[in-house]
This record gives sequence, structure tokens and C-alpha cells, in this order.
Amino acid sequence: MKILICSDGTASAERAIHLAGLLAGPLKAQTTLLGVAETSQNEGPLRETLQEQAHSLQGRGVSVDIIVQSGEPVRQITDQTSKAEYDLVVIGARWTGATGHYWRSVKTYEVIKSIQPPVLVAIGESKELTRFLICTGGKEFIEQAVQFTGRLAAALNASITLLHVMAEPPAMYADLVRMEENVHQLLESKSELGTNLRRQRRELERLGVSAEVRLRHGIVIDQVFDEVREGNYDLIVTGTSQARGLLRHYIMGDLTRSILNRASVPVLVARAGRAKPGRTIWKAFKGLFGER
Repeated sequence: MKILICSDGTASAERAIHLAGLLAGPLKAQTTLLGVAETSQNEGPLRETLQEQAHSLQGRGVSVDIIVQSGEPVRQITDQTSKAEYDLVVIGARWTGATGHYWRSVKTYEVIKSIQPPVLVAIGESKELTRFLICTGGKEFIEQAVQFTGRLAAALNASITLLHVMAEPPAMYADLVRMEENVHQLLESKSELGTNLRRQRRELERLGVSAEVRLRHGIVIDQVFDEVREGNYDLIVTGTSQARGLLRHYIMGDLTRSILNRASVPVLVARAGRAKPGRTIWKAFKGLFGER
């Protein structure tokens, strides 16, 4: 695995260095430390800082290459990930305040939407990575993200919880809700949700990862963070999907943005595949209420 760590020498970059160190050793990853200075005159001091940061990684047994560039950070990171293939990019996330759509540096969100590899955003003070929470949505297109997270968890001997949050339904669907709230019954059903969650859990177990499925009911973002608090998770995994068209661009939905805004633990924004054609209403109901 190849990891790119982005640093500007600030405190948020230090968190990214520390977080990447927790991963790089167990993954036996080739690690590159990319420093982006605002001007060419700042390259020298930044290189010195990067050498100190690289030394801390080397103390964990991680081999590190250092690259220093100057210019606009998002453009430089995008160019670097275009020139070399990385499996994961680790960035910091400076807090800017709980107002508007973006509570952290806008550059954090721009990097996530602009580059191809999954992005791990260093938030909080990570001591270990042993419990991962994947916000699945229960759809097939998230499976690419599930597989990638499974590879990380397998190397770290971490467990994974697959979380699906169901919105408040009309009263006429009360029986369906009771069925879905029973995890075992749902996973044994032929419903689209049950089939997808069952396949995702099976894929994680194939990788040797301990996995469980959790269902919650209510407003999605509130339920995600209720689960994070109650489950004491070290990492939240959410997704982005590739936009249609010729330009490489990723769509970061409201849920992913809200998770990044509010999180107090690292967030992995993994790449989801394109959604497959939707099933007909008849097939959906047949799966839910048919033979089990």
C-alpha cells in the first residue's frame, strides 16, 4: 500500500502525521510526506519541519520519502496524486467554527472532492485504531468502500460495525419497520437492504475482520453520532461517489459533509462505485415480503 501524507507544518498536520503512523507500520506501507509551502521562500523552513515529522515516523519503523513544493495546496496535492498512484491520502483538518456549510478549512473539502484516492481526515487525538464504524446506506455502490476499509481493519486487527439508519416511515409500514429493526431477521430476508448488508458483512469476514451490523432509526446524522458515542469508535467511514462526465470529480453529499463538520475522531472518506440501476418497486416489495 502507498500512503501520501500532506503537511503544511501546522498542528493539524501533526495530527495527520501521528494518524498515518498508526496505519503505515501495520500496513507496511510505502509512505510519502508531501509539504506544500505558500511561497518558494518558505520551502526551506518547511523541509526542516518535514524532516522532523519524518523522523517521528521512522521511529515507528516507517520508511518515508519527502517532497516539498510551493503553490496552491489543493492543486499541488491533486498534481501529486495524478503523477503517482496512492492508495490513501492523509490530511489535517483545521477547525474554523460551527457556522455555514463548512466547519473546517474549505481546502479539506476541496481535496476530498478533487483527488482519486480515499482521503483520511485527521480529527482529534488518536491513540489507537481498533473500532471502525462504516455508514453504509445499505446500497451496493458502497461495497468498494467496505472492501477498502476491511483491508485496513485486517492489518490493524480492528473490528468493524456496519451501520444503517432508517428514516421515520409512515405508520402504514410499521410491520416492515419491526422486521428491519430485527437484525437477524433482516439479514435472513431477501430484501435489497438485507441482501446488501449480508454481502458486506460476509466480505469483511472473508478478510478476517470481526464485523457486526447495527440498525438505528431516526434522523441519520443524529443517529450516526449517537452510535459513535455509545460505541466508542476510533474511526468513522463515509463515502463519496464519482460524478458523471469527463472530468474526474467526486460528489460529497450532505451526510459526509456533516460528519466531517461534527466528528471528534478521524473520518475516512472512501470512494464508492457508481450506483447500479435501481430495482423496480415490484421487485423491492417482492424481496421484502416474499419467501424468506
